[in-house]
Amino acid sequence: MPFGLGPVELLIILVIIVLIFGANRIGEIGGALGRTVREFRREMRDDQPSDAAKAAAAKSEEAKPEEKKS
Repeated sequence: MPFGLGPVELLIILVIIVLIFGANRIGEIGGALGRTVREFRREMRDDQPSDAAKAAAAKSEEAKPEEKKS
């Protein structure tokens, strides 16, 4: 188990959390956390193509030879 916690210790921690927050509140927190993770993943997925396009545009600008004005 992570951090040396066994099943009994995890159960005790879970009971303490339920006592502090209440069962309904834990459901709300879990739902909000799930929505947040989904939104974060969606934004990361949506941002990647635009970041790649920006990088490609910057690379093509660097590759162009500079024109000298006379």
